[in-house]
Formats: sequence, structure tokens, C-alpha cells
Amino acid sequence: MQKLARMKRELQLLTQSPPHGISCWAKEDQLDKLEAQILGIEGTPYEGGLFKLEIQIPDRYPFEPPKVRFVTPIYHPNIDTGGRICLDTLKMPPKGAWKPCLNVSTVLTSIQLLMAEPNPEDPLMVDIKDLEDGKENEKTEKVFVINNDGLGSSRLRSDGPVKDITNKKP
Repeated sequence: MQKLARMKRELQLLTQSPPHGISCWAKEDQLDKLEAQILGIEGTPYEGGLFKLEIQIPDRYPFEPPKVRFVTPIYHPNIDTGGRICLDTLKMPPKGAWKPCLNVSTVLTSIQLLMAEPNPEDPLMVDIKDLEDGKENEKTEKVFVINNDGLGSSRLRSDGPVKDITNKKP
């Protein structure tokens, strides 16, 4: 009962005053299954991208963190190809930093900040971390972006202009 009341309050807050670039709602009117979207922050390789996430609220919430994963593929050192996120606020102590005073809004804001500022000390994708460390000849980041037509495209961003690398034919 405590979980349901808290989730109603959290979703109401997320609807009335969401963090900038973040939206979240209940999936099929189930308060323990949420969907969210994060807009890529300006000035990052994810700028203009719309990234969809799934959130599963555990039975012991808020004493356990929500399970969050990216549905939209994203090229990031702290997010693997399955969309799993390596973020301390999503883990229980002693290795993690989850506390019952945190909430879904805090988690989504932390994920948005992680997108802008990757944590090279705790990579899930070492090959991407190596790219970030400059171990490749050219620093390049691959970004998955949802276009206005709802279709996804992958792009490479380097110090120069963004290059479309999709196999779309005109």
C-alpha cells in the first residue's frame, strides 16, 4: 500500500513539474511499470535525441531502487547493448548509493546527467571507454537518434560535422 501511494505522488509530481527534458508515465495504468523519455542535452553527442526507457518498480520500493533500462539503443560507456545502466543510484549499498529518500525523478535526472558526463571509472562498455580515453585515432561517438518521423538513425559525431551512417536509400 505504501508503494502505491508513493508512486501516485511521484507520478503526479512528474506530470505537474517534470525535470527539464524528461517525461514519465505509467504503462497501461500500472504504477509499477513506467515508461520515460529523456531528451538529449544540448551540447552533447545526444543533443536532439529522444531516448525511451522502461522502469520497473520493485515490490520493496522505496527500500530497493527501481530497475531502469534504455529501450532506445544508445552508444555510451556506462550503458550496455541491452540498455542496462551502470549508475550508483540504481544499486543498493554498499556498492551503490540508493536511498529510500531518492525517487524516480531523481533517477531520471541522474541518468540524463550521466548521458552528458560519462563515468570512465565504471564502464560497462570498455571499448567505448577506450574511445573516450583517446585510444583510437579519431574520437568518434555513435549516437542513436529518433527522427521527427519516429524512425531511428545512427550517426557518428566527431570533431567535424555529424555524418549519417545509416543504410537508408533515398
